[in-house]
Amino acid sequence: MTAPVSTAVQGVDAATLAGSAPIHDFSIIGMFMQADMVVKAVMLLLLFASFWCWAIIFEKWFMFRSVKNKTLRFENDFWSSEALDKFYEKSKKRANHPIAIIFVGAMEEWFRSKNATAQIAQGLKLNLRERIIQVMQVARSRELEQMENGLGFLATTGSSAPFIGLFGTVWGIMNSFHSIAMSKNTSLVAVAPGIAEALFATAIGLFAAIPAVIAYNKFASEMARFSNKLEDFSIEFDTILSRQLES
Repeated sequence: MTAPVSTAVQGVDAATLAGSAPIHDFSIIGMFMQADMVVKAVMLLLLFASFWCWAIIFEKWFMFRSVKNKTLRFENDFWSSEALDKFYEKSKKRANHPIAIIFVGAMEEWFRSKNATAQIAQGLKLNLRERIIQVMQVARSRELEQMENGLGFLATTGSSAPFIGLFGTVWGIMNSFHSIAMSKNTSLVAVAPGIAEALFATAIGLFAAIPAVIAYNKFASEMARFSNKLEDFSIEFDTILSRQLES
């Protein structure tokens, strides 16, 4: 007669414990709200970094697309033009991309030196050519530096975000083990919520890092190709001006 009573009591206790056990929300918002304050701070930092990276990615994508189209149109107009003077007058009013700025800067230096001396000696011709080359190099470096703005943040996020997320994971797992030691409950039900919240920080870190790395590699490659294009144009334009000086 005592066995059924004992079994019934155990069943009641199990049901009571199950009903009194906290219910954890494993949704994205739920895991964020239930996480430790340090883990929350890590998640917010990574989410901000991810948002800023995507803003840079879209801005750079539109910028490179616009620069490519403007550069292609400029090169076509430049090589089809008959006189540099006329093309300069037309280009200086809409010099809003790197290759046009390099051209306008070189032509301005050309006209300043040409107006300063009516007849240029051989030594002055060499000095003029060196000044024009320096003007083009300075303009090229300045334009490339402006185009590179934001790429450093992509590189930093891509390399550091996984480790920041890992820090949040380690911190969350430490808190989970501390809770286990305090409650003396080693069941999976007690451990799973804390570990899930901790691993969520690593997932956010990877979510921020992977697009940043891919975008940085793509834009760095685009920058290298565009830098070579500007350098090639500077060399070709210097050759044209040298012929003008010789004549």
